[in-house]
Amino acid sequence: MTEQMSTKYDPQSIEKGRYDWWVDKKFFEAKPESGKTPYTIVIPPPNVTGKLHLGHAWDTTLQDIMTRMKRMQGFDALWLPGMDHAGIATQAKVEGKLKEEGRSRYDLGREAFLEESWKWKDQYAGHIREQWAKLGLGLDYSRERFTLDAGLSDAVREVFVKLYEKKLIYRGKYIINWDPATKTAISDIEVIYKDVQGAFYHMRYPLADGSGHIEIATTRPETMLGDTAVAVHPKDERYQHLIGKKVILPIIGREMEIVADDYVDMEFGSGAVKITPAHDPNDFEIGNRHNLERVLIMHEDGTMNENAGKYEGLDRFECRKQIVKDLQDLDVLFKIEEHMHSVGHSERSGAVVEPYLSTQWFVDMKPLAAASVEAQKNETGVNFVPDRFEKTYLHWMENIRDWCISRQLWWGHQIPAWYHNETGEIYVGHEAPADAENWTQDEDVLDTWFSSALWPFSTLGWPKENDDLSRYYPTDALVTGYDIINFWVSRMIFQALEFTGEKPFKDVLIHGLVRDAEGRKMSKSLGNGVDPMDVISQYGADSLRYFLATASSPGQDLRYSNDKVESVWNFANKIWNASRFALMNMEGMTYDQIDLSGKKSVADSWILTRLNETIEQVTDLAERYEFGEVGRSLYNFIWDDFCDWYIEMSKLPLYGEDEEAKKMTRSVLAYVLDNTMRLLHPFMPFITEEIWQNLPHEGESITVAAWPTVDDSLTDQSQSSSMKLLMDVIRSVRTIRAEVQSPMSKKVPLTISAKDADTHAVLEANAAYIERFCNPETLTIGQNIEAPDKSMSAVVSGAELFMPLEGLIDIDAELARLQKELEKWAKEVKLVSGKLSNERFVSKAPEAVVAEERAKQADYVEKHATVEKRIEELQNL
Repeated sequence: MTEQMSTKYDPQSIEKGRYDWWVDKKFFEAKPESGKTPYTIVIPPPNVTGKLHLGHAWDTTLQDIMTRMKRMQGFDALWLPGMDHAGIATQAKVEGKLKEEGRSRYDLGREAFLEESWKWKDQYAGHIREQWAKLGLGLDYSRERFTLDAGLSDAVREVFVKLYEKKLIYRGKYIINWDPATKTAISDIEVIYKDVQGAFYHMRYPLADGSGHIEIATTRPETMLGDTAVAVHPKDERYQHLIGKKVILPIIGREMEIVADDYVDMEFGSGAVKITPAHDPNDFEIGNRHNLERVLIMHEDGTMNENAGKYEGLDRFECRKQIVKDLQDLDVLFKIEEHMHSVGHSERSGAVVEPYLSTQWFVDMKPLAAASVEAQKNETGVNFVPDRFEKTYLHWMENIRDWCISRQLWWGHQIPAWYHNETGEIYVGHEAPADAENWTQDEDVLDTWFSSALWPFSTLGWPKENDDLSRYYPTDALVTGYDIINFWVSRMIFQALEFTGEKPFKDVLIHGLVRDAEGRKMSKSLGNGVDPMDVISQYGADSLRYFLATASSPGQDLRYSNDKVESVWNFANKIWNASRFALMNMEGMTYDQIDLSGKKSVADSWILTRLNETIEQVTDLAERYEFGEVGRSLYNFIWDDFCDWYIEMSKLPLYGEDEEAKKMTRSVLAYVLDNTMRLLHPFMPFITEEIWQNLPHEGESITVAAWPTVDDSLTDQSQSSSMKLLMDVIRSVRTIRAEVQSPMSKKVPLTISAKDADTHAVLEANAAYIERFCNPETLTIGQNIEAPDKSMSAVVSGAELFMPLEGLIDIDAELARLQKELEKWAKEVKLVSGKLSNERFVSKAPEAVVAEERAKQADYVEKHATVEKRIEELQNL
């Protein structure tokens, strides 16, 4: 068996080819014919725009752990893969590629541009699959979907038509978030707000009758070109006499009315505000109430249009500079006040978002959101893990605004609406009207999130009734980050409730964001991003996966560091070496030769008991998604219990003459390693498969092996307690030796005094372990033995042990050494105390420097006291 295992743990060699074998053998494919209970997860579809990042790696690792575990527990596990067409992001990439070639999408036309986009999709979908393979993700590729494939397109049209027929989708002219860089509308949650240094520009608008002026302030002076009114509060006594009068819009010369509206805050600024209905959502509402004209002053690319007068053609920010200068020259602008304010930026392009009057398609969200909130409150809703994120979800749904779903793109689901060429009548349907030549389809496409909101059921064939949909829906769990609850989770829930009558998943496991070692968000600007494929190349997929899965608790952010991944590599290396040792001592053992029915040593019974406890802990914690705690439980059992203790103790029988003891030890090694590899497999699939294949085993692959279960017949708490006593004795001896710097290789007398007969019997029966691991010159075990003179002692449960000091060290030499050390620390304390007593130093030195000196002082004082106490102890012996 062991000739297949390298003498060195090399993740690259053991991972190579293994994934292809798993996929070729169809271990990951769901098997509806099996009759097993289904368990379903749909992958959050990555954008088909290139590389997966560490967040994707974390997200998918958690899903892989869950589905691998459920498959091993006997479920018919389906983990359905797929990708998102990512409308804005993909179109931007393809247009960027065309630009490098000196072409634009308009040169190609819509059909040819879409052909280029599909080529991009095919190329980068391949890259994503390669990265999934590197991570070892157990996906059912036979059911892979794409948000623009034919079936999902059918689902999108069905939803659009049905919502339109219910009057929950409508078309209208409203203020929307406009991205001038990509020249498309974006939804509220695609706007990222950043604090930006700006200014308040204070202006005087002259009254038309020449009787004075009214003061207003704005952060966007260029929008004044679209002003059509000034508003004041109807109860503001300062302006009662001006309501209904006219003002002149500077530069443009437009006469505008002063209107009264409750929206105006009397306490803010001058209490008078300019109204620009085509470029501000609140002004739009005021404009509707007062029947104001809507003057659009910008083109879609953010340059000024013909309504901007002499500023036509200028970029909006260039226009701002020029209009500020002109207003100052006219003595209209009388004060500029610096102002830090929150400005919306496009999540897709980074451009400053422009509130923009535009004709778009919207979803009326209030009834859909109300149904979702009601489901959550009557306990038929989704279970959020951690549950605090339910509040995030409910807050969003209870305060939701209508969803702008149209995008001015070509790549995406073209809106299934047609306009009559003569009458302008709107037709919405699955196909074009019969007299298609008289109709023109809307050129816009739907927001990418519109199709991904249907992902849990559209991927299973909805709206058509089929076996997969009835078997695997609703899905069992969704895994995603807290930053996407509003983007995606909420939309999946309301669409699922509306169209399937059921919640889309039972649980939604929320994780945080991956940050760098300093806690900063990873970004291109900081240059602190990490490519998971680079980490895998260096440390292997298993090390990265285990770190990602266990380094954080649900809902919390994760801090990435290479050192932490390297420590997991060391853990994997420890597992590898321990397994090689065990396998080398199994001598061709087969699975049917594993026999645990005979006499077991105290170490055998203890490790089997600990295995049962670990199986119970890991299973319970994993079911509750506490993967960080699972990691700790596995690490403690594998590294401490199995590798550091049992492996070492197994050498006594393995290298001894008792053949029955050898057989039992081999059986225990085989049984414990088999079960341990199964427990660890969802976290570290590659190394566990490699080791398991070399172990005596049943079945073709560990991926379809049974999940470990507790065997109560192998639990022996009495023997386990005895083992813990032996471990305490061995640890105490090692601690004493470390304190006096006496190497384990040096033989010294050891006396153990048991407090009762049972403890005495345990120690006598297992004296061989004490002799092997404590290396005593002589070993005396008895009851109520007097402490020898001048000895070091330690108390353990039920016993006390003694080691004569003279046998450990030369007391006089040790006292001389400690005296020198005491003088050294006394000198250090004097130096640092002198510095800190100098008021000039304390008052003038930087605070951090003074704090560092105070920390040194505390450290030196503590070390001086410790050495002083040790000298006193030695002198009193």
